[in-house]
Parts: sequence; structure tokens; C-alpha cells
Amino acid sequence: MTRSGALRGRRHLPTYTWFGLLIMVGAQIGLSYDIVWVTTWLTPLMWSGYILLLDGLLYVRQGTSWLTTRKLEFPLLALLSIGIWLLFEAYNFHLQNWLYGGVPATPWVRNLAYAWSFATIVPGVFISAETVLSFFPASSPACRLTLPGRAPDWVWILVGTALITIPLALPIPQARFLFGAVWLGFIFLMDPINRRLGAPSLKQQWRKGDYRLTLALLSGGFVCGLLWEAWNFQAFIHGGGHWIYTVPEPLRIFGIHYGQMPALGMLGFPPFALELYLMYHFARAILDSDRILGPLDW
Repeated sequence: MTRSGALRGRRHLPTYTWFGLLIMVGAQIGLSYDIVWVTTWLTPLMWSGYILLLDGLLYVRQGTSWLTTRKLEFPLLALLSIGIWLLFEAYNFHLQNWLYGGVPATPWVRNLAYAWSFATIVPGVFISAETVLSFFPASSPACRLTLPGRAPDWVWILVGTALITIPLALPIPQARFLFGAVWLGFIFLMDPINRRLGAPSLKQQWRKGDYRLTLALLSGGFVCGLLWEAWNFQAFIHGGGHWIYTVPEPLRIFGIHYGQMPALGMLGFPPFALELYLMYHFARAILDSDRILGPLDW
């Protein structure tokens, strides 16, 4: 056995891992009995359990994780997750691509439901992506690629600015077709800005021929998309809190859906993970989090 294998063998699952599994199993049992508070809170319950479970497994696998070696960072991760998603909610006021059903009627309870749900978005994506990344060795030749052409930063910033502003400038009937531009726009805009701030840049890694993190984020985003919509559909059929998608009819190709999500919308989850990564590190740079919390190894 290698030294790394021996070290891995001596790691034990953190206690919270089992608590996460218990939450997920208990929520599914409660859902089968139509327990109201479970159906109402299914999405944040399942994501909280998933985060606890997967983070513990990640720690055993690689010796680092958000809730063990980065525990001081995790509150910032959850808070910025809420803030980042509220930015997309602001876009949705104009683009009108989704709304929520089955949420609690009492304002403070409803706001708690939103905050808890939004706080799990970035942690769920990051932990999923990092778990995928742990299976890619740093020297993996499959991730050492060369792409033709290297557009300068100003082109990226120009393209990104156009993608995130044009949807807001158009009338609502036309803007509703362009949420895909928003999913891509912040990638183009944030990446060169991050590099200039000294924050992580995906493009910088691509220039070195390393696409491991990009592939892991894309994969993690897609996995989270599958889980989001599966649990969202469960909540919907049991009358609990859920997303309702109101994208224009032409985007509902052949009426094919995965859960509540039109099939075409599933393509948004992988790039969504890329922009979450860039937006999170942009926020860390602005807040000078390295000085306060120390460097982040992710």
C-alpha cells in the first residue's frame, strides 16, 4: 500500500457524515408519508443532508474538505451563496423564467425557506465538483489539452458585458429567451477580472494546458442539476416548496422535461458551476478574505 493509501485508510468519517445520511433518508421517509413540514422544506433538507454526507466522504478521500479543514470558510461560502443567487433573482424580475410554488405563507418563514435553500446552492456545487476533481490525478494526460486561439482579456470582458446587459436592455417578451446569455456572460466577464485581482482564473489554467478544474466543475454542475430537479419534482408532486419554470414555449423542445425543467434548461447547470466558482473567488478578493481567513485551497 502506498503512503497516501495508508493515510487515507486511517481517516474516519466525521460524525456529521452520518447525520447527513440520516437527514436524507429521514426526509424521503417523511415525504412518503406526506408529512407537511418535510414536503414544505424538502429542498433545503435534502441539500443540507447531501452536503454533510458528501463533505465527509470527500474528507476521507483526500484529507481536506469544507467542513473539516476549511470550516472557518464555510459560513462565508453559505452567505455568498445567498448573495450570488439573489443576483440571479434580480435578473429573473425582468427575464421571468421561474417562480416559486408551495412556499410558506408567513413572510418570515418564507424568507427563512428562501435563505436556507439559497445557502446550499454554492456549497452543493463546490463539494460535488471537488469530489469529481479528486478522481483526476494532477498529471492526468486526458486533462492536458491545447485549444487554438487565445482571445485577449478585453475581448472576454466585452463579450461578457454584452451577454449580461443585452437581456436587460430588451423588452421582456424578447428578454425571456436570453437567460442562457446570463449563465455564460459572467464567465467571460469575471475570469479576466479575477486574474487581474490575483484571484483564481480558469483561463489561466487553460493557458497551462490544465482543464481538470473546469471539467470537474462542469461535471459537478450537471450532477447537481440532476439532483436539484429530481428533488424539486418530488416536492412538486407532494405539494411542497418548488420551482416552477415559465420559460417561453419555443424553448420547450418537443415538450421534453426532466422533472419540472424543460430539457434544454439542463444545459445551463454545467456553465452555472463555472460562474459560481469565478463569482465566489471574485467576492473573496474584494473582501480580502485571504488576509482574514487565510488562502483557500480550492
